[in-house]
Amino acid sequence: MQPSSPALTEGTLHSLLRQYDGLGRPRSCTPVSHGLLNRGYRLTTTRGCYFLKHHLDGPASLGRIERQHSATARLGALGLPVVPVVPAAEGRTVAVAEGRCFALHPWIEGTHRHGSELTAGQSRGLGALLGRVHVRLDRALPEAQRTSHESADPAATYEMIGALLERIRTRRHRDSFDELAEHRLTERRELLRRYAGERPGAAPARFTGWVHGDFHPLNLLYAPAGRSPRPVAILDWDRLGVHPRAEEAVRGAAIFFLRPGGTLDLRKVRAFARAYRGGAGASREELAAAVHRVWWERLNDFWMLRWRYQLSDVRADPQFPAAAALVVWWSSNYQAVRAAFCD
Repeated sequence: MQPSSPALTEGTLHSLLRQYDGLGRPRSCTPVSHGLLNRGYRLTTTRGCYFLKHHLDGPASLGRIERQHSATARLGALGLPVVPVVPAAEGRTVAVAEGRCFALHPWIEGTHRHGSELTAGQSRGLGALLGRVHVRLDRALPEAQRTSHESADPAATYEMIGALLERIRTRRHRDSFDELAEHRLTERRELLRRYAGERPGAAPARFTGWVHGDFHPLNLLYAPAGRSPRPVAILDWDRLGVHPRAEEAVRGAAIFFLRPGGTLDLRKVRAFARAYRGGAGASREELAAAVHRVWWERLNDFWMLRWRYQLSDVRADPQFPAAAALVVWWSSNYQAVRAAFCD
């Protein structure tokens, strides 16, 4: 079963709008995204068009959400393309209606672009942008409490593989996805045995800092078609936190430049990574450590299958074939991937 949120009723909408000045009367409110963490709506009123974000965590997360809004406001003042928040009553950036948390933003026209839609030059621009994000986060936010970050434990991974295989093999009605999942789990277990001695140590504290936390194509908005394809907004800062910075660059590239067959476009990865290193001031040593740790993370990660078989949530199923194939390809082409990020 997929996580759900109560419908945005007319009563909820009017309760929300009463908390804002000068928005006018609502004309329409239609869903525009069904993200994994939140819900979004395009709200049109007699005064304009807005993006209404429903934060599913609820009032308990109100302080955290407002801190994120404060951080993005500072980043905007430093010149990064972020979406401002429309303040509610008394300057609050979060409005609570019927026990649910909402934030209102100006509507920005734009489109999402996968790495296959970017030129090498635009890939460089993307890497440079992420480098600026990391540098300016350090300027905008309090000094990060830098700690080391442990890597995944393969013993726990073996247990997870066993639990998932048991669920798959006892299903009454198996389909082609189940067959693929069983194959990939069995294959991954063998890869873990082969690479058991490659588990990385903890990421050095000096490599950590503030990161966006979820840098991928659906969280980056480009100018609409027909205009210069430049990023106009970095979206969804819900996972803002302190983590190894270069690992965000490697993860982001592995999503943007993933091909349907489970390989990476290493030419664009190289352009992206060189620009990121220059923009962030990151060393080759830092990128090499990040490549190894993200590879190991992918080798031990089954969140898509856990959603399907443990939570009965199939939203991530379409991503699984390419993501699972990437682990195998990356393991076989490790040196080429490392060179693309580090040379």
